[in-house]
Amino acid sequence: MVGLGRSGVASALFLKARGARVTVSDSKSQEQLREEIPALLDQGIAVETGGHGERAFQNQDLIVVSPGVPVDAAPLVQARALGETVIGEIELASEFLPGPIVAITGSNGKTTTTTLVGEILRKSGMKTLVGGNIGTPAISLTAEATPDTAIVLEVSSFQLETIRSFRPKIAVVLNVTPDHLDRHRTFQAYVDAKARVFENQQKGDFAVLNADDPTCVDLGRRTRAERFWFSRKREVEQGTFVANGQIAFRREGVREIMPVAEVPLQGAHNLENVLAAICAAALMGGAAEKIRAAVREFKAVEHRLEFVARIREVDYYNDSKATNVDATIKALESFPANIHLILGGKDKGSDYTVLNDLLRKRVKAVYTIGAAAEKIQSHIRGATDVIAAGTMEAAVKQAAHSAHPGDVVLLAPACASFDQFNNYEHRGKVFKELVLALR
Repeated sequence: MVGLGRSGVASALFLKARGARVTVSDSKSQEQLREEIPALLDQGIAVETGGHGERAFQNQDLIVVSPGVPVDAAPLVQARALGETVIGEIELASEFLPGPIVAITGSNGKTTTTTLVGEILRKSGMKTLVGGNIGTPAISLTAEATPDTAIVLEVSSFQLETIRSFRPKIAVVLNVTPDHLDRHRTFQAYVDAKARVFENQQKGDFAVLNADDPTCVDLGRRTRAERFWFSRKREVEQGTFVANGQIAFRREGVREIMPVAEVPLQGAHNLENVLAAICAAALMGGAAEKIRAAVREFKAVEHRLEFVARIREVDYYNDSKATNVDATIKALESFPANIHLILGGKDKGSDYTVLNDLLRKRVKAVYTIGAAAEKIQSHIRGATDVIAAGTMEAAVKQAAHSAHPGDVVLLAPACASFDQFNNYEHRGKVFKELVLALR
């Protein structure tokens, strides 16, 4: 098992419980992994830290790779050359999940859509388990899964790189915009990784795609599954769309699901997420009235354009999950003007100049933090005022000081979090704590 993230630990324990002889290998130090190691050693699992030794990768029946480990890492390249089988945790889990899988991927909106599909299916009376890249490793779902259990999985491009036979009943691609170019190197390689969600689908399976996203339209040609579309701009032949203020689902006739006005989530991008979720849930057999009730009751997922507080008539929003430029664009489009934007973190090879038009029109000031601050400043110079805050604490304090009643302070950093935080959740929690302390 390569990599000791959540999925790595869960996979190692799962395999050991089924009689495998397991070794785990991680490049992090023993001190960095002090919380994970004891549970593994207690189960008789060998642990290698501080790098990947060649011997650990030799003569293995199976090598399972965590999503954070690049597939072109030298030990993995060598292992494949020796004929060893290398898969990811999502592939391993799928072999032990007997029920239908709904797999949801895309550059943005995955967690919101995955969570909403799970809520709709539960509301419809289906036994449902939700996991994957959303935080609960897919392998952890195997203990409860039965042939009648609907499995809803958020899947990332990193996870899709290592599939072999993973076959979702319904594969959803929400959107594809440049992201993770530090890992995939080119946009085409990133698109190809996303397209693998369709790779093993057959006749009788369903592909759900964004009709308003040109890359998704191209991806629709890569699947053998029956294609369904979602669009907030036009009617589609099969799928979900908006017409006369109503969300409708079309498959051998049109069913009105609910008024758009009843969707509780802010932003056009969230309307797209809702359309995708409704389409997937309807294909799974969800009734219109159950879908409508679940959507109406749905609350924004933590760290996704999450309202934090109104303090001295200034609204604070936490969109820490906006880890790429496109997600930040969608967040900015959710507010008409008077935004104080916190940007920065670990750069992912992004082009921040595409923000400039929105910055000029809607943003009073940008407060940069983290390792990408200088690059961001060079890309957006002249579009709006830029303050080099450095840290989250300084950014929140400076934004609060500058904001006037009616303004919005928005964390939508367009970067990964790993330079200053453990993950995007940690970053969002720190932001919320700092905001609430302003009271």
